[in-house]
Amino acid sequence: MPKTEILGILYENTTIGEAARGLMALAALHEARYVVTANAEIAESCHKDSALSEAVSSADFIAPDGAGVVLASRILGRPLKERVAGYDLACALLPQIAEAKMSVYLLGAGEGVAEKAARSMTERYPGLVVAGLHHGFFTDGTAIEAEINAAAPDFLFVALGSPKQEFWMHAHRGKLRCGLMMGLGGSIDVFAGVAKRAPDFFIRLNLEWFYRLLRQPSRLGRMMKLPKYVLRAIWARIFHNERNGIHEG
Repeated sequence: MPKTEILGILYENTTIGEAARGLMALAALHEARYVVTANAEIAESCHKDSALSEAVSSADFIAPDGAGVVLASRILGRPLKERVAGYDLACALLPQIAEAKMSVYLLGAGEGVAEKAARSMTERYPGLVVAGLHHGFFTDGTAIEAEINAAAPDFLFVALGSPKQEFWMHAHRGKLRCGLMMGLGGSIDVFAGVAKRAPDFFIRLNLEWFYRLLRQPSRLGRMMKLPKYVLRAIWARIFHNERNGIHEG
């Protein structure tokens, strides 16, 4: 798949359908590869945190999850095909996983939430094999590794929130028997029905971030990374144009 660099991060320039097909092939290798779904908040954090930048850049597949990333790509004149949100990507993958008789392990969310998500997934996608699950509030990493390795899932959905999930996948990539790890943030909560995604109206207008802010005003500090990220893209475009003698209009 073609890749596009946006403010220091090399994204897959792909559609959701193309991404799902590519990840199915990657999972079949069973080499514990990992996927990061990077939005503007994660990207801006990488700009300040070299350890997080290393964890993200080491991923085998970086999906452009967020309207801010797509907007930045257009500002820079390197437009990405579309936003590839983690939840949407999981929804595209699950029927293919079920049809291929592959398995998934759910890691993350609160006590009992992964169980609810597993029930919802298997009802929605008949034939899906849930090889195991565990909540995200664990302290014994060795025990979790042993559980996952015993299950040897084709897909490991890691929903620990960012940046914890990116650090966790980066640290465990050489220790696990699985096909592909995917960082999915709060997606297990959504599959379980304990959290709601933004209504379609907000998603179509690329305002899912605004809906989250309305529901959780405490996210304001985190959300301020979005305008900072877009401003960085504008500055990069101006600087690039001046340096190379490129003029618009």
